[in-house]
Amino acid sequence: MGDLPTATPRCAYRPPDFAVPEVALDFELHPTATRVRSELTVERRTPNAPLRLDGEELDLVSLTVDGTPAAYAEDGNGIVVEGVPDRAAVAAEVVINPAGNTRLEGLYRSEGRYCTQCEAEGFRRITYFPDRPDVMSRYRVTIRADKADAPVLLSNGNRTARRDLGVRHEAVWEDPWPKPSYLFALVAGELGALEDRFATRSGREVALAIHVAPGDEPRAAYAMDALKRAMRWDEEAYGFEYDLDLFNIVAVADFNMGAMENKSLNIFNSKLILADPQTATDQDHAFIERVVAHEYFHNWTGNRITCRDWFQLSLKEGLTVFRDQQFMADMRSPPVQRIADVRALRTRQFPEDAGPLAHPIRPDQYIEINNFYTATVYEKGAEVVRMCRALLGAEGYRKGIDLYVARHDGQAVTCDDFLAAMADANGTDLGRFALWYSQAGTPEVRVAGGARADGYALVIEQHTPPTPGQPDKEPLPIPFDYALLDAGGRVMAADRAILRDARTEILHCGLAEPFALSLNRGFGAPVRLKVERSDAELAFLMVRDGDAFARWEAGQEYGTAVLDRMVADPGLAPDAVFVEAVGSALDACADDPAFAAEMLALPSPDTIAEGMAEIDVDGIDRAHRALSAAIGTRLGERLRDLYHGLTADEPYSPDAASAGRRALRNRALGHLAAAGKAGVALAGAQALAADNMTDRMAALLALADVDCPARDAGLSAFEERFGSDANAMDKWFHLQAGSALPDAIGRLHRLMAHPSFSIRNPNKVRAVLGGFSLANPTRFHAADGSGYAFLADRILELDGINPQVGARLLTALGRWRRFGEPRSALMRAELERILGRRALSPDIYEIASRSLA
Repeated sequence: MGDLPTATPRCAYRPPDFAVPEVALDFELHPTATRVRSELTVERRTPNAPLRLDGEELDLVSLTVDGTPAAYAEDGNGIVVEGVPDRAAVAAEVVINPAGNTRLEGLYRSEGRYCTQCEAEGFRRITYFPDRPDVMSRYRVTIRADKADAPVLLSNGNRTARRDLGVRHEAVWEDPWPKPSYLFALVAGELGALEDRFATRSGREVALAIHVAPGDEPRAAYAMDALKRAMRWDEEAYGFEYDLDLFNIVAVADFNMGAMENKSLNIFNSKLILADPQTATDQDHAFIERVVAHEYFHNWTGNRITCRDWFQLSLKEGLTVFRDQQFMADMRSPPVQRIADVRALRTRQFPEDAGPLAHPIRPDQYIEINNFYTATVYEKGAEVVRMCRALLGAEGYRKGIDLYVARHDGQAVTCDDFLAAMADANGTDLGRFALWYSQAGTPEVRVAGGARADGYALVIEQHTPPTPGQPDKEPLPIPFDYALLDAGGRVMAADRAILRDARTEILHCGLAEPFALSLNRGFGAPVRLKVERSDAELAFLMVRDGDAFARWEAGQEYGTAVLDRMVADPGLAPDAVFVEAVGSALDACADDPAFAAEMLALPSPDTIAEGMAEIDVDGIDRAHRALSAAIGTRLGERLRDLYHGLTADEPYSPDAASAGRRALRNRALGHLAAAGKAGVALAGAQALAADNMTDRMAALLALADVDCPARDAGLSAFEERFGSDANAMDKWFHLQAGSALPDAIGRLHRLMAHPSFSIRNPNKVRAVLGGFSLANPTRFHAADGSGYAFLADRILELDGINPQVGARLLTALGRWRRFGEPRSALMRAELERILGRRALSPDIYEIASRSLA
């Protein structure tokens, strides 16, 4: 397969040899031959060092230093220029092909519009530049294009000039704030705009605009409302005020990520901007709200203060995810939001920590940085910031943030700089807490309690299992909230322990043995809890625990135990006591439909799989369906009353209260449909009569694995109504790719042959291939290996089109060690087949090789 890609180690970091304080860019846009002229003001920082400029797939026309043609040598993906003066103007002219850029990195075309994506290392596909985050520059950008092809010309900062050039036109943009190249953005094309204004707390007027395909402007209204709420929240919660006179968002159809926080010109995947009741679910609305806030929050935690190098990615992402979690908790239900955060962590990050791709939130090395935009860096990174806040308290955390900004505004810094600011602001030592940044793996916290002559003692032990490259782990500082409850549900004692050692003993003098233990309340630390609690204790906690998260957690623990027993013994009937406990918990939270919907949710198949030494795919599927059917049967009358009582006749609104009622109604429908024909008929009727996408998709999801006329009718009606809407059709694709009905591979081929599918569009690829590999375990893990072979074939195809998207799909094969034969051998064989491909991209090579290591 040719020369193997090499890893970049964190310890090899060295400061840049040259600073680039000023950048002037001149774009002559053309679909296949865009001409880019750049002039870099470079200033030497390292004596006698040559100037190295990164560049990929650039046709270099000319290169000058202070106006004189310059000699250069090619150096891998870049060039080296010797003898550059201590301060010089380095100018280059290159030609690039946006229409041929299927990787969607750098400058590319999407639906006839020009768009950029430069994080992490895409700017080097636009022009020659020291493309690293610690080179921060002020940009002046001139854009020219045919007026008919690109009537709108956008870049970062403020538009300072515009000119009519006849057939063509020109716009000049200047960004007053220094930024790294990964935050550069350009968008040009035919766009409509939804415009608004925002008054900052100091009284400045900010012009807001969301640019979309013409005609889609009304569908950006919810995103605009979310943006204004995020701007106000950031002022009130953190004291962060927006720092320019305009803020632009652009929605594009072809995008590798969800969104990008480019300074003053955020670029979004259109699915995270466009919403209306007919095409977007409640979950879509919430996700739009969260991601709009997340990218806006980056203005201070990511843009004004950025990463020194890509190993520090969690510096901006972990902190900003925590901030968007806080925002969503304030906008919606705090306990329901916390449940959503933890569910995502357990579904995506815990398996990562337990597999061959485990890495700390600050990795030690990488081959392709795009592979480290992971749940560990994001979600676990957010949990580490949350623990830091718990250790320092809300006031101490805010003092630390204020000092961090005062020290480092306008700088590219490290995770250590962040921790130093938090520690110094509070006069404390966070040295051991820093282990969370360097140590991979999910700690296991084992709790045992017992009565003694002098009181009641809790013994808490922590242990982090080995991960690749880290066989031995040190104890971590873990904030651990707990309560001891009596038989009436009253708190006998409650505290926050800081677990610092491998073993901690806590004695409650004179206290009798409690009836129940409420542990890791609020999920204050990202740990796996190991404790022996009886079914009766868990059923009690489901109803009586005063901590909402702990109530939900007890239900998940009880449900997991029941499903584990059913998987181990295929003849075992569903636990009637558990079903009644679910009913009692449902009654206890009837005044909070959103939370009640969570109490009615069974642990996911992924959750059950994570607890198994060897994953039994078929057993999990069988047990899960049987337990859901038992709930639908034994609680049938209550669920039907809920379903009909939570009327669907009210006008649709995406607000949290209305969404909560729909969530509970549709959760009830799911269990009723699992129970038999009456529920299936109910779902079929809802699929055809629903006046909003939330209810339509919930009904189709309830029918997804049922071979019946109602399912076929619902899917046909969906396609007929929404066949021209790209985002809606992604839901249609995903639903069918995730169906456990037979002929999965044939169905996938038919979906990929559909006129709405394109393997060049990441959303379509994620809908079909991601829907299959991540949401359809029974068919993906077919014992004949057909699912593995199908995915491997598509990954090899994507390697020549968009390897970043292919690499993310490849992780589905990486946990082959967790499965028994023949699956384990078949998965490994596909990884070896992929790794044997000649000229494999670094993206795919890294994931495949680490999965087999």
